[in-house]
Amino acid sequence: MILISGATGTIGSEVVRLLAGRGVPHRALTRDPARARSGPHTEVVRGDYGDPESLAAALTGADAVFMVNTPGAAGPGVHDRALYDAAVTAGVRRAVKLSAIGTGDPASGTFSQWHVPGEQALRDGPLEWTILRPTMFASNFLWWAGEVRAGRPVPDQYDGGAQGVVDPADIAAVAVEALLGEGHQGRTYTPTGPEALSVPQMAVALGRVLGRDIEAAALNEADKRAMLVSFGIPEQGLDGILEGLAYVRDGHNAVVTDDVERVVGRPPRTFEEWARDHKEAFV
Repeated sequence: MILISGATGTIGSEVVRLLAGRGVPHRALTRDPARARSGPHTEVVRGDYGDPESLAAALTGADAVFMVNTPGAAGPGVHDRALYDAAVTAGVRRAVKLSAIGTGDPASGTFSQWHVPGEQALRDGPLEWTILRPTMFASNFLWWAGEVRAGRPVPDQYDGGAQGVVDPADIAAVAVEALLGEGHQGRTYTPTGPEALSVPQMAVALGRVLGRDIEAAALNEADKRAMLVSFGIPEQGLDGILEGLAYVRDGHNAVVTDDVERVVGRPPRTFEEWARDHKEAFV
């Protein structure tokens, strides 16, 4: 039995789908089971990080847990620690944690510390652990859809910096292998796509999928701030995100690994393949 936190999110929902397809018993953790969309082979359970009893109930009889902790209202590591403590108490054997590339590197900004406490808890504790530090999700660029449909250039907030953009489905595939297989314990993987791409290069790839030219436009610092504010980012969080954008600009995220192929047994999917699968979002 595997418990998946973040089960309605980008990676967690794909982990649920893959486990269901393989007939593996699993539970999808959500604060509101009534609103969860799931197939007939998925057990949906209620759980809230602020309610230890709900986590204990969700983990009863579980052998492994997929840990997701996204930046939000709680501080770094708060949700990770709550789930980790409940998992240890419940006798869970294995944990796979979704972290992020650049974790712990001060140069990548404030959010580089978000996953540090959760990673350290796993390294110091009794569970068999695997940590995933993926690079930028291809799905993060779905926010271009409005610009593309309107015929406007897509914004390049990274100033030409390249990233090994990865299909979220590949991250989930690595997670499932780590949850089910052997030989992954005590390892930190960095799932990436097959090549490092800048925003202008991704725009060209998307243009090939759509059959028309897509341009990219550089942003100055004021433009970047305005864009982040339009996304609903509070003023106190802007500087940390801008530090992360500069981290990419300076080449620190131009990382490509063979981790997906080594774990899953096939090459990672390209950004263009991902765009082809999501073409309808841009037309």
